[in-house]
Amino acid sequence: MTPSRTQRDAIFKAFGRAFFKQDLDLMYEVVTADFTWTVDDGDKVHVLDSRDKIADFFEQRRGKFENVRFDDVVFHHAADATFMTYRMTGTDVATGEAFAKVGVERYTFRDGKLTVKDVYSRPAEIEAPRATNPTRGV
Repeated sequence: MTPSRTQRDAIFKAFGRAFFKQDLDLMYEVVTADFTWTVDDGDKVHVLDSRDKIADFFEQRRGKFENVRFDDVVFHHAADATFMTYRMTGTDVATGEAFAKVGVERYTFRDGKLTVKDVYSRPAEIEAPRATNPTRGV
């Protein structure tokens, strides 16, 4: 069963919460037992097809990046898949250098849950910080 648009939004909200907390118990409430996540980090394509591999991936990345933000996130729902486009920024802890990427993620569903997450991204231009307008709304 492919979830409706409303159901997908609820799945992504729960998945996002689990992802950012790196809470695998919460994540596996909304993904299938055989969930597969592929991600290309520039040096290697990681195929994370088990809970242990996802936990190891989180551990490998812990402390490598800080101030990570996802902006311009948009979900595009197609009949059998959802695509998420985004811009990600942050700081590489080892070098202190800022980084930016743009990407698209492809998600598919089975039995009302996420079953595949494919991540495609590339480096992007680092934008100057956006100015805040203290008089906004006045």
